[in-house]
Amino acid sequence: MINGIEEKEFQRVEGGVCAAAGFQANGLNCGLNKNKEKNDLGLVVSDVLCSAAAVYTTNKVKGAPILVTKKHLAATGGKTRGFIVNSKNANTCNADGEEKAERMCELAAKALGVNPEEIVVASTGVIGEILPIEPIAAHVEELAAGLSPQGHAKAANAIMTTDTVMKEVAVEFTVGGKVCRMGGMAKGSGMIHPNMATTLNFITTDAAVSSEMLQKALRDVVKVTYNCLSVDGDTSTNDTVLLMASGLAGNDEIAAEGEDYDNFKSALYFVMMHMTRMLAKDGEGATKLIECTCGGAPDLETAIIVAKSVIRSPLLKCAVFGEDANWGRILCAIGYAEADFDIDKVDVDISSTGGCVAVCRNGAGVAFSEEEAKAVLSADEIGIAIDLHQGDVSAKAWGCDLTYDYVKINGDYRT
Repeated sequence: MINGIEEKEFQRVEGGVCAAAGFQANGLNCGLNKNKEKNDLGLVVSDVLCSAAAVYTTNKVKGAPILVTKKHLAATGGKTRGFIVNSKNANTCNADGEEKAERMCELAAKALGVNPEEIVVASTGVIGEILPIEPIAAHVEELAAGLSPQGHAKAANAIMTTDTVMKEVAVEFTVGGKVCRMGGMAKGSGMIHPNMATTLNFITTDAAVSSEMLQKALRDVVKVTYNCLSVDGDTSTNDTVLLMASGLAGNDEIAAEGEDYDNFKSALYFVMMHMTRMLAKDGEGATKLIECTCGGAPDLETAIIVAKSVIRSPLLKCAVFGEDANWGRILCAIGYAEADFDIDKVDVDISSTGGCVAVCRNGAGVAFSEEEAKAVLSADEIGIAIDLHQGDVSAKAWGCDLTYDYVKINGDYRT
């Protein structure tokens, strides 16, 4: 087990958030983004009312869409028909923010013929700029009219900001003898830090699961996926993970823990873990994915804290960018991790498709070939394996290197 969840392999399928039965999506450019080739408004809707669960940023500054989404899910008892989302403008720190977020839900609901409280909302982009509602209002009918089971890519494109690639994952799994599907889409490249949720992430499934069990599964899996992800140490104001279950696969509703719940949770972990890797690899300016595995820990909390401490280290991120096997930076980050363990028992290896090199044993350096280490670090996915030798629990965390381009991207992000 990794991260306290049994890792299983699942059959991947196409379709993103539309892979599961009953979901349709669309995306278009409404004018928020001056680049007409880039979508900036998206809609994902279920044919039926879904059970839903969500987690949000822990930043004290929260975007208006989060406040409205929380209110709507509370009013419906954790049910929703879908969500409307925009990029380019975060609708955060604005006096009229909640009014605009509510208006987006009302516009989408009217176009779909459902109640406004059955629609939730998300936004991403620049903080502190007034969201113009007029372009959204002028294009919602077109957006709804174009909904399609094949529209997942258009919606995934609509949530991208500084992302360089779309991030989608979909799988098949079995619950109660019924074949189910689950699919997700995510956006995020910068302003990502392991502090509850991160970025915008939407996951749909046709498995029948109660809202309560959805919330439990989502909370547990977020802890060991998105909360173990860091790009730059900044936590956004709009971070949201939304999970919707239509129940159209026909399984008996999962309303308690057991084998069906465990299968569902493993599928959720697979989808969210792979989207987490995509988010890390597409970090702003990044050239390398870093995956740190901490094993031999006495408990899950210790394993997570150590792994996260390593992937959050700016000095290590710079060393990985420079392909410099400066392993002392790894041990330094392990050493300031706020957990209780014996540093004199720690082993560290670095690995990639270029090979594997032992750099530390029993808390001290060992001789290694700089040429071999350079070959390992020249790959675009770098593994760091830590063994605490103080238990049998393992956890993973994900990050990326820190490059010159990160500064360039964020030096003129708004202008």
